[in-house]
Amino acid sequence: MKKFIFGLVALVALSSHDMFLRLDTYFLAPDTAATILLYNGTFDRSDNTIDRNRMQDVSLVGNGQRMPVDTAAWTERDSTTVLHITTGVAGTYVAGVSTRPRNIAMAAEAFNNYLEHDGVVDMLATRRQNGDLGKDAVEQYSKHVKTIFQVGERRTDDWVTPLDYPIEFIPRSNPYDLQSGDSLVVLLRYRGEPLADQLVLVGSDHAHAHGNDHDHSHSEEGEDHQHTGTGMRTADDGTLTVPITSDGTWHLRTIYMTEAAEEDLTHESNWATLTFAVDHGQSHDHAVGANHDHDHSHEEAHDSGLPTFVYVLGSLLLVGTLFFFFNRKS
Repeated sequence: MKKFIFGLVALVALSSHDMFLRLDTYFLAPDTAATILLYNGTFDRSDNTIDRNRMQDVSLVGNGQRMPVDTAAWTERDSTTVLHITTGVAGTYVAGVSTRPRNIAMAAEAFNNYLEHDGVVDMLATRRQNGDLGKDAVEQYSKHVKTIFQVGERRTDDWVTPLDYPIEFIPRSNPYDLQSGDSLVVLLRYRGEPLADQLVLVGSDHAHAHGNDHDHSHSEEGEDHQHTGTGMRTADDGTLTVPITSDGTWHLRTIYMTEAAEEDLTHESNWATLTFAVDHGQSHDHAVGANHDHDHSHEEAHDSGLPTFVYVLGSLLLVGTLFFFFNRKS
């Protein structure tokens, strides 16, 4: 009975697992107010805010400088953590957030379901091969997310700046030089070294709205109903060639998990995401300045789902009811 409730609580905790940095628009005017959104849930919706003490690094890179961002600069809007910035001179900018490691204990079945659901299929295969599917797990996880956006017309080389996170995507060319029909080569690094044969989920909001247009010859097990995208593997040199099939906001996402050597841990995972936009028709005249309000479109998208407090209360009520029922039965 305890193991059943333990697993159910773990599934509730893991149901809002992904993290993305997003903007209402990725094309901004110089020297204007802008908003960067930290989604904790899925690419489409944030289900929870992030505590500031979880943020190990928050950085903004532009015009050859990496600038630390005070975590006190973040605010909250419903279930989304929000960073208000003022853009500088024209250029290509990078924003990044890296979280501190956390531990979570899971019963064997819950852990296996999570591996399958979130596309960590290599570790699931290892557990199956080693006969470990019945073993409980204690996982240490951390998340490292980046977004690239364009200010004005001038392109700069800041997109290539590594943030030296445990795992991160680094483009090999400026995403804002892309047009539909081009490809973007991205390097995936782990602890500073190229990460080969790693499963990466690639998708876009255009694919989510109109159906996945990717070439399914690259698709793999691990394609997730929550994450519209195609599973692709990095090459031996850690690179991934992403076909840009349409304008829109694009996202890359991966989870690299290893067996842990530390006492009281069984696994360690590092999560990485990257977001950017492609719009070959974008011009400086369309860049969004301080007077362009996108709050309504974001709130409408957020309000399409259940509020976070309803979800949490419902989950706790379910766990409590089951606990009372089985205790009474005993």
